[in-house]
Amino acid sequence: MQNSIVPAPAWVTPAEGVSFALTDATHIVAPGSAAPIGAYLAGLLRPSTGFPLPVGPTAGIAPGDTISFELDERPQLGEEGYELEVAAETVVLRAHRPAGLFQAVQSLRQLLPAAVERADKQDGPWEIPGGKIVDQPRFAWRGAMLDVARHFFTVEEVKKYIDAIALYKINTLHLHLTDDQGWRVEITSWPRLTTEGGRTAVGGGKGGYYTQAQYADLVRFAQERFVTLVPEVDMPGHTNAALASYPELNCDGMARPPYTGIEVGFSSLCVDKPVTYEFLDDVIRELAALTPGPYLHIGGDEVKTLPAPEYVSFIERVQQLVVKHGKKVLGWQEIVAATLVPGSVTQYWDINASSAPVAAAAKNGTKVVLSPASKAYLDMKYDKNTVLGLQWAGTIEVRDAYEWEPATLLDGVGDAVILGVEAPIWSETLQTIDEVEFLAFPRLPAIAEIGWSPAAARNWDDFGSRLAAHGPRWSAMGVNYHRSEQITWPE
Repeated sequence: MQNSIVPAPAWVTPAEGVSFALTDATHIVAPGSAAPIGAYLAGLLRPSTGFPLPVGPTAGIAPGDTISFELDERPQLGEEGYELEVAAETVVLRAHRPAGLFQAVQSLRQLLPAAVERADKQDGPWEIPGGKIVDQPRFAWRGAMLDVARHFFTVEEVKKYIDAIALYKINTLHLHLTDDQGWRVEITSWPRLTTEGGRTAVGGGKGGYYTQAQYADLVRFAQERFVTLVPEVDMPGHTNAALASYPELNCDGMARPPYTGIEVGFSSLCVDKPVTYEFLDDVIRELAALTPGPYLHIGGDEVKTLPAPEYVSFIERVQQLVVKHGKKVLGWQEIVAATLVPGSVTQYWDINASSAPVAAAAKNGTKVVLSPASKAYLDMKYDKNTVLGLQWAGTIEVRDAYEWEPATLLDGVGDAVILGVEAPIWSETLQTIDEVEFLAFPRLPAIAEIGWSPAAARNWDDFGSRLAAHGPRWSAMGVNYHRSEQITWPE
């Protein structure tokens, strides 16, 4: 039953010789708060099957030929755990919370033939193998990061990426919204951030930005797929787009020219000026109001022009602004140099830096998201011949992305303090969503399995076999992917 499900479920019991056939008589029963998830499933299945698949609180017919959603008191399943039971006449999806039902849908759709993902009518049959799955995630945070600052991606392109990552039970989208090359979200109190700072990109190409209405639309779209959007405004470095937009943010009061290269570490806000904190208060206030999720990412990485005491003072001051506007602080691993407020999270990425400060912060209560660049950075090349991507952290084939263990990655950082894992993709070399997908797939599902599946359930040979079945699925979805030679893809 589980031979094609990624991430691997925690517990599977196949029912040999049993299957459920999706037909034009199948009903979807989704009462109460399960109704939107039932409608989501019907929307996935109708185009390819051609079946009406009515959705309602009751079947309205004799028992049988139904896909039923049930929410019940099973706190042991947690927020995202689920049971999926497939019999000859019924499919039942059970969970303690709606998020669990949504994750059950992702497993159910992977049990159907890949052609079910197509946007036009296909020939069946549409058989779902029988059995029972009981499943829940290992880590609460299973993230993907998309850099829209170096190159801009439209609302529809980001939505396509959200749909693709949700299939693999990724529940967090970290949007890197600002950098030296571009500012990508409208801040009404500082309008030149987008009209000036958002007009270009790496290489001098066309820029772009999201209006607040567009950003809110992305938030809603992600929420409907149980994906939490985490906005990042990088500071005090990676800020040339802001420094080019407002002269007063520079220590000398002179606006910087737009930057279209890819070097890092040269820019910084003027941390001694009161206007810097007035600016950041406005930015954080507006962004927090648009973002229902609990976290706001303040960046904090690669600041090479500030003395350490000034950097620490800045982080400790800015984190209070985040708290003031009702959010929890998240930042790259460099922020642990400061004394962080309770509830903060740091994101480990720099494999060349000592991990001891991260471990010390974890001991003091800071949670950790793991994104080791040599394993989880999806913008690294697959091998030296890959046209797209970079290789400063090495090359990462699918097996490299899969075969690492979060609990043993860093001394002093074990399961108890690991919030989860995240796969960032930086866009210095990426100009289209097809190019993003090429580097993300098939490595993103590897990171997703690390985040979801029990460590004991992970095995490279088994994963490679299951992953191979997703090539046709990605083709059906219109998702570009790299045909890694490590995987035996179907012809």
